[in-house]
Amino acid sequence: MEHMHEGHEKHTGHDGHEGHHGPAHEHEHEHEHHEHGAGGAVGWGTAARATLHCLTGCAIGEVLGMIIGTALGWGNVQTMILAIVLAFFFGYALTLRGILAAGVGLRTAVRVALAADTLSIAVMELIDNGVIALWPGAMDAHLSEPLFWIVLAISLAAAFVITTPVNKWMIGRGKGHAVVHQYHH
Repeated sequence: MEHMHEGHEKHTGHDGHEGHHGPAHEHEHEHEHHEHGAGGAVGWGTAARATLHCLTGCAIGEVLGMIIGTALGWGNVQTMILAIVLAFFFGYALTLRGILAAGVGLRTAVRVALAADTLSIAVMELIDNGVIALWPGAMDAHLSEPLFWIVLAISLAAAFVITTPVNKWMIGRGKGHAVVHQYHH
């Protein structure tokens, strides 16, 4: 693995650390890995921010899908499928926006977004839609009814709580939003 960081000399591999000497570099090298989320301890705040980012896209897609499905007179299953598709779309779109703004090409940005968000969005959608499907009366509640919005809020909160440890685990292994983080420098 070859790195090139601003202010750091080029080095190859991890054995020998060519071009660097002494314990001061060892601390810098560990710090480099911690910043990128590879193998270092990841704080709950970092995981929560990554989860909130995904949750925002999911919530936009969920609500929009339910509004469209209801307006078109679709049944619960078709509306839920549309809401899930739109949740993935908006979840990926928010990530893509940030990566593309960093000057990354579209093909690479799409690959990064898929790698960063797929598991997070999938877990979130499973929890969110599971709560809605299992809550008595929630599937039949109309958008104008408080039950709809209360259950939606509870389902999104549950999705956030359950997905945050998943994101913490992924970021700690250099996956998920750790991949996106390297494009924000």
